Amino acid sequence: MSVTATPALSNSGVPVPAVRRRGETGATRIVIIGAAFLTVIFFLVLPLAAVFAQAFAKGWQVYVEAIKNPDTLSAVRLTLLIAGISIPLNLAFGLVASWAIAKFQFRGKNLLITLIDLPLAVSPVVSGLIFVLIFGLRGWFGPWLSDRDIQVIFAVPGIAIATTFITFPFIARELIPFMQTQGSEQEEAASSLGANGLHIFFRITLPNIKWSLLYGVILATSRAMGEFGAVSVVSGKIRGETVTLPLHVEILYNEYNYAASFAVASLLSFLAVVTLIVKKVVEWKTDLERKPLPEEELAA
Repeated sequence: MSVTATPALSNSGVPVPAVRRRGETGATRIVIIGAAFLTVIFFLVLPLAAVFAQAFAKGWQVYVEAIKNPDTLSAVRLTLLIAGISIPLNLAFGLVASWAIAKFQFRGKNLLITLIDLPLAVSPVVSGLIFVLIFGLRGWFGPWLSDRDIQVIFAVPGIAIATTFITFPFIARELIPFMQTQGSEQEEAASSLGANGLHIFFRITLPNIKWSLLYGVILATSRAMGEFGAVSVVSGKIRGETVTLPLHVEILYNEYNYAASFAVASLLSFLAVVTLIVKKVVEWKTDLERKPLPEEELAA
């Protein structure tokens, strides 16, 4: 049995010949769509529901006490602090790197693109070990830092450095392809009219990339707040000092304090849901920004 698709229209309005797809029956579509929904429910919805169910299993009072615990509040503050440090650093680098890669030709451009992707290829645990070897007491800069009473590993600076490294690619990798697609015609036209570099950036480049930039910031923030592997290695897990929310969840779970562990995990889950909603809104705005103008508007 074969099904003939409805003819589509090209950009110029000319009908495109329909493609005949063999074997694509109604039953096949139902099975494929059903399998996709079952997979999402089994691997995403049910685990998320289980987290909230376990968080409130012993009642609302136990949940509130777990959230109001000083160690939990300290973990929340540290998580927000680390995100507040790492995201602006990656934002500045992402803007500079994407602008350079998309708008200019220079020697070492491909090497820079490869280095940007490096944190995605390296295990987070290995990343943490790298910083221990660099800044640890027996690392390359360890003795120098120790002589000056500067502590990086098992302290906030080490967590910030590791998180910045892990979230390094997200903003740049979101901006680079978008800026390459846009081209540099507008910037060149502004430059020919006498505009300087900063004026071109803030009046032309930045408004054009604002939604893609925000999308990358959301992805980087979500990863920064949920990072576990690299932070676990460099933090030392000192309660009230170097424990972020993911580490606090693990500590509570290992102490068999399941209700508090799932209560804190529900905070991260809630942040993930909020991030997903904001991400979809920004994604929709970005798609509208990237959508080509109709031909009648271009002609006008």
